[in-house]
Amino acid sequence: MSSSDPQRTEEETTEPAPAEDEDTGAQVAPIVRLEEVAVTTGEEEEDVLLDLKAKLYRFDKEGNQWKERGVGTVKLLKHKETGKVRLVMRQSKTLKICANHYVFPSISIQEHAGNEKSCVWHAPDYSDGELKNELFCIRFGTVENCRNFMETVEEVARSLVAKDEKDEKEANSAADLIDKLSVSESKAKEAKEEEAPVSPVDEKKETSSSTEKTEEAEKKE
Repeated sequence: MSSSDPQRTEEETTEPAPAEDEDTGAQVAPIVRLEEVAVTTGEEEEDVLLDLKAKLYRFDKEGNQWKERGVGTVKLLKHKETGKVRLVMRQSKTLKICANHYVFPSISIQEHAGNEKSCVWHAPDYSDGELKNELFCIRFGTVENCRNFMETVEEVARSLVAKDEKDEKEANSAADLIDKLSVSESKAKEAKEEEAPVSPVDEKKETSSSTEKTEEAEKKE
């Protein structure tokens, strides 16, 4: 039985078009192929001594107040060849460096205003691309993490003091040894000169000189 409804006939004979977000199964090749690029952080030649999450502040001298530097991960990194240790902290989302300085033997770190989760210290920092003396304050989520951070920094500082003392002692020993060798060589050279026989030419000169002096003395008499 044929239908007299043209609208119904058109709906039955016409297939619905796929929706815009419907998967048609067609494969489209990408216009640009992106290759993997190796990203370096500058930490490849360093061993991680400490890795903790924290919030960092720096003291603004002009405004006389603490300003937040970022929330992220603070690390203590030891160089595999030089043995130098630096403190690096990056913001979690942007990975921007908000602290970057070496740990020196003279570093002093202490609890901040009675807050067991926070500590403060001074350091010549290079996170902004230029060396600036900064006063930092860092706050951890737990007291244990704060103590771990402080103890690790203090341990590194003590090891650096011991290393400097050892290097100085070795340098002094080397200098003393060089002085002793120089004195020994000088004495040996003097002894060799004293033991050396007089050459015939020098002996002839000395005899001639003695004869001349004798003749002059006889003339005066």
